Order: sequence, then C-alpha cells, then structure tokens
Amino acid sequence: MIYLLAAIGAATIAFLLWRALGADRVGVSSRQAPRQAPVAPDDDPEFLRRLSEQQRKQQNTDEDGKN
Repeated sequence: MIYLLAAIGAATIAFLLWRALGADRVGVSSRQAPRQAPVAPDDDPEFLRRLSEQQRKQQNTDEDGKN
C-alpha cells in the first residue's frame, strides 16, 4: 500500500513540475497573444501594396526612358 501512495505522490509531483516548468511555459507569458498563421503573399495587403508601388515606379521609369 505504501508503494502505491508513493507512486501516486511521485506522479503528482512530476505532473505539477511539468506544468510549472514545461517547455511551453519557459519564457512565455500566459497572457501573450496566440501566434498568427503565416499569411500567403497574395493574401497580405501590405505585400500587395508594396508590389503595386514597385510596378508603378517601374512603369514610370520605363515611360521616362522612352520619352
């Protein structure tokens, strides 16, 4: 009977230590916002805006060189 209680106690202590010091807890605040999934370039409005600006600049330089 004593061995059963010792095993349950050891398992309980191991579980509590794992929850307190586990890899998912190290250096991470519990109030941190969840990670966002990566956005594909064609779904990223900032990327599309920069791409559009680059294309306009390229067209402007091409038109200036032709005239």
